[in-house]
Amino acid sequence: MRREETVDYHLKTAWHAISRMYNQQAMKYGGTMSIGFALLNIHTEEGTPATKIGPLMGLEARSLTRLLNSMEEKGLIVRRTDETDKRSVRILLTREGKKRREKARETVLRFNEALREVIPEKKLEVFFDVVQHINRVIERNEIYDKATTN
Repeated sequence: MRREETVDYHLKTAWHAISRMYNQQAMKYGGTMSIGFALLNIHTEEGTPATKIGPLMGLEARSLTRLLNSMEEKGLIVRRTDETDKRSVRILLTREGKKRREKARETVLRFNEALREVIPEKKLEVFFDVVQHINRVIERNEIYDKATTN
């Protein structure tokens, strides 16, 4: 099978193109795609527990810590002890963090609008359905178990 015939090749090349595009936009504001994505996953008013951000972004604890440290150094977030659970830390957006979050939101919305201008809704529905099926197959975690028992 040629690489162009594999599902993962097309997903990977599309994601790399999207990632490059988002990083180019984020650089205009001194950020990265990862920072923008993190900003979008932090509740604007209440903040978000640090332990919730990693799973939302698919990040390991070390990577999340580095990202949050970078965001804190840039003045985008502050960490506060949770009022109800003193063991937990909430990540809150600063005024600058809220501004950058809005820019990230506008960037994502504009990209999606651009896609919707050229891709019919029916095709997008099929795309979303296919991606959901791919994720379900992966989540079942039986792909390679079955292959080794046959």
